[in-house]
This record gives sequence, structure tokens and C-alpha cells, in this order.
Amino acid sequence: MEQKTAQAHLTQLRMTPRKVKIVLDLIRNKNVAEAAAILKTTNKIACEPISKLLASAAANAEFNHEMDTEKLYVAECFVNPGKLKYMKRIRPAPKGSAHRVIKRTSHITIVLKERD
Repeated sequence: MEQKTAQAHLTQLRMTPRKVKIVLDLIRNKNVAEAAAILKTTNKIACEPISKLLASAAANAEFNHEMDTEKLYVAECFVNPGKLKYMKRIRPAPKGSAHRVIKRTSHITIVLKERD
């Protein structure tokens, strides 16, 4: 029997994938309640959008797939660079020249499953 999964995606988050990956590594393979507690107490900028995404994935599991919220855990969570890999901006530099500033974006995916 195939195990049911619920997932949620966040696209074009204006944050580097490197910063997001640090937080995702903390919640991987944890129960949803435990992962939410970790995200609430961790002092990283990426925690707020990830906690909203986790709540969305849990709601998808409960209402769309009739899964038990007490048994849910984070089976997979990963981040990819955004489709617009980066926005290019220009910053003034000495002698009238300009330097390129690269602003990266991220796509985040969280997949939840039920424990047996």
C-alpha cells in the first residue's frame, strides 16, 4: 500500500538557499509539533517563512488527505535556487565604477508523512 503524503511549496522567497538549508536541516525527520517548536525558538531569519510553510503542509495533510495530525512528521524538506537564480543590482564603487550585487531567491518544499 502506498503511503499518503502531503506537501507544500514556497516559491521565489527572497532569501539565499544557503541560509534556508541551515534551518531545514534542523527539522528534517522530526514530528510536526517538535519541528514547530524548534522553528519558534531558533534565532534565524529563515524560521518565519518555514514555520508558515510547515503549518500549510500540516493543514493540507489534515483537510485534503484526511491524515492524523498527531502522527505527522517531516519526511522530506529541501530548497532549490529560484527560477530567477538571482536579481542583478548595481552598487556604486570607487572612481565612478559600479559593482554587481546578486540577490538570490529560493524554492522550498516540505513533504509530510504519517508514522506507523
